[in-house]
Amino acid sequence: MARAFAEPKLIVASHNKGKLVEIAELLTRFNVETVGADALGLPEPAETGDTFISNAELKALAAATVAGLPALADDSGLAVDALDGAPGIYSARWAETAGGRDFDFAMHKIEMALNNVQGQKPAKRTARFICALSLAWPDGHVESFEGKVEGTLVWPMRGKNGFGYDPIFLPLGGDMTFGEMQPDAKHAISHRADAFEQLVAACFAEHIA
Repeated sequence: MARAFAEPKLIVASHNKGKLVEIAELLTRFNVETVGADALGLPEPAETGDTFISNAELKALAAATVAGLPALADDSGLAVDALDGAPGIYSARWAETAGGRDFDFAMHKIEMALNNVQGQKPAKRTARFICALSLAWPDGHVESFEGKVEGTLVWPMRGKNGFGYDPIFLPLGGDMTFGEMQPDAKHAISHRADAFEQLVAACFAEHIA
């Protein structure tokens, strides 16, 4: 059985402002005080894992150990079938430029890669967002969950909402990209919401305000 979360305060172990906002919004129904890693001056550990879950766990454990409080960490990315699952766990790295992370650059990079795929005319454009959420306690206990949302990639980019690769991701059965959706609509179907609902069912069921 998963460990129940019963503490009044939770660290959101992320330095990504977009993720901080989404996770904070998902947590609004709980009577839990949340604080971001930046606010506590926590370092951002190197993501050396080879899966989304391993990266989420190392970030959550690092924050919980240093701060002495439970910590929730996310690791997520876009997996494109025609690119053999890339960029996957390296989704943020694909956005790295000399001037910092630039996801417009990363989305152009994906489109160029799809245009260069051999043997497929046009290249298959199916993809999925994957999100791992790990909740860690200072004693080293961790609970982890993984969510997914299937879709296809569009071009050109559509919408200014969301963050990351949202403007090119069209969820299966939808007619708006994540970049065009209002936050509530995206949260209802997103990979992060899928993982979060699993986390809630396992660890937060008795902590609803």
